[in-house]
Amino acid sequence: MAADLRVLLDATPLLGPRTGIGRYTASLVAALASDVDVRLIGFSTRGWWRLRTEAPAGTHVVGPPIPARALRMLWRGGRFPPVEMLSGPVEVVHGTNFVLPPSVRAAGVVTIHDLAFLDDPSLAEPDLPALVRLSAQRARVVCTPTAAVADQVAERLAVSPEKIAVTPLGLDPEWFSAAPVRDGRIPPEYLLFVGAEGPRKGLDVLRAALAPDLPPLVIAGPGAAREADGVIRTGYLSDERLRGVVAGASALVLPSREEGFGLPVLEALACGVLVVCSDLPALREVADGHATFAPAEDPLALREALRQALASPPDPQAGRAHAKSFTWQRCANRTHAAYLRAIA
Repeated sequence: MAADLRVLLDATPLLGPRTGIGRYTASLVAALASDVDVRLIGFSTRGWWRLRTEAPAGTHVVGPPIPARALRMLWRGGRFPPVEMLSGPVEVVHGTNFVLPPSVRAAGVVTIHDLAFLDDPSLAEPDLPALVRLSAQRARVVCTPTAAVADQVAERLAVSPEKIAVTPLGLDPEWFSAAPVRDGRIPPEYLLFVGAEGPRKGLDVLRAALAPDLPPLVIAGPGAAREADGVIRTGYLSDERLRGVVAGASALVLPSREEGFGLPVLEALACGVLVVCSDLPALREVADGHATFAPAEDPLALREALRQALASPPDPQAGRAHAKSFTWQRCANRTHAAYLRAIA
């Protein structure tokens, strides 16, 4: 790789609780930093200083404190201010979170993680659809986590397939040695859902699928830790604690109505935990036959899929071997190739 390639990445997802996109951004930056001149910019006023103290080693934080809302309003209406006015000169600017800042000379790359917000406006700010469409047209290369999302981007955003690069997410090595967590709050056997609760995640379907002969449900994600109606919510967990909760599960369940990648599927496979998930193109692509599938929005089918998987679990070693092919270095290599395509 060319270490002198100066790349500016939107590091705003690193601020606040570490969501899936935050984990993607942090892991990508860490994997790129030894081979590329990584510059980070945070479009924020409150988190501006914290980014400077928490930036990964080998990176440089640039730019003044500036509110994201004001910038998005300006960028939706035109190309001012160009990002170089905030960051200084760079060769590539990478919008890691759907939106690509306009630039004067820098080649633009944008990551579009999914298009769920097009069908459910409640998932994003009102201006996001217009900004994503504009970003997809401005970018020289559009990165997506799966070929399934690449197909959607090509069709729904009118982007040429030749302009899209698939850059699958990776797994931290610690997932493959995770040990189950045992404490009084979590039962010995349980079904596990990981993630933020929301309509597209299908938790209503999962709750309707529960039955007395199935293990109880544990939900690991943002919010307060509590137990109600037989469902245990752990609240937000540290990375180490989350790995232990996943490793101890009877099954990880992802009943989503829409997914762009589905990282919890790979994390569970890395722990040797069986996976039951919705029959969606992205999840089929990521699991590659190492999960039990059920139609989305069908609680009866999900219940039977859970019973089937628990009664005849698949070979955990095959799932682990599959998960090992997903590394952040591979993600970084493919992303770096996208940068070179953008400046070519």
